[in-house]
Amino acid sequence: MSRIALVISDVDGTLVTKDKRLTEAAQKAVARLRGAGIGFTVTSSRPPVGMRMLVDPLGLDLPMGPFNGSSIVDPQFAVLEQHRIPATAAAISLKVLAEFAIDAWLFTTDHWFVDRLDGDYVAHEQGTIQADPTAVDDFSPYLDQACKIVGSTTDAALLARCEQAMQQALGTQALAVRSQSYYLDITPPGQDKGSFVRAMARRLGITTDAIATIGDMQNDLAMFKTSGLPIAMGNATPDVQRQARHVTASNEDDGFAAAVEFILKQQAAS
Repeated sequence: MSRIALVISDVDGTLVTKDKRLTEAAQKAVARLRGAGIGFTVTSSRPPVGMRMLVDPLGLDLPMGPFNGSSIVDPQFAVLEQHRIPATAAAISLKVLAEFAIDAWLFTTDHWFVDRLDGDYVAHEQGTIQADPTAVDDFSPYLDQACKIVGSTTDAALLARCEQAMQQALGTQALAVRSQSYYLDITPPGQDKGSFVRAMARRLGITTDAIATIGDMQNDLAMFKTSGLPIAMGNATPDVQRQARHVTASNEDDGFAAAVEFILKQQAAS
């Protein structure tokens, strides 16, 4: 195995606990990586604003990958790369969500629009990203600005069926994958957490084999397939765990810190 030069972590379900708390153990783990000369950054389905609360506690100094890695921002949140969903694909996505009667959200670089403020997960997302949405009757004015569209529902089985229908309806026009059992993310084509891994390798002048990735959901599989050392959380589903080279503890049991410990031990043994 190549020596690890960079660790890229998912955020929700991985780096933070269920109540979106960044534990002391997680903060110390990132500091240990830095002390070992290993870089660290994050990629997440969150919009850029949802990553602000991580920068200072973790001392982040490398580019980050919001919107499932389809955008890249620096630690001051200047946009380095940005991709948007084609307007036609955005319209198709919203149509499919409406057919399944699933709440629809649309994120631009700086705004979060929802079809109803009393949606099941609106308050949850407000707490997660520490930003407020704007309710709109019509998403049409924003279709050409969409960085991410989200379908949100408490019915996980319904969302799984919607995911299949969405992928069939979109084809190669956009990506559709669940970031949580209750969120279906539609993002720009050809851009995902795997493309973020490759972009970071180029920026740092390293190979993707020298990158370790940590995650828990289907949207993390793209970076698992691209990186040299993919690590799944203990709270990940079995299908996600099977795609990893190592499975750590859950995010409620400081699994991120345990994953970092595993990486450092691998380094010491190599």
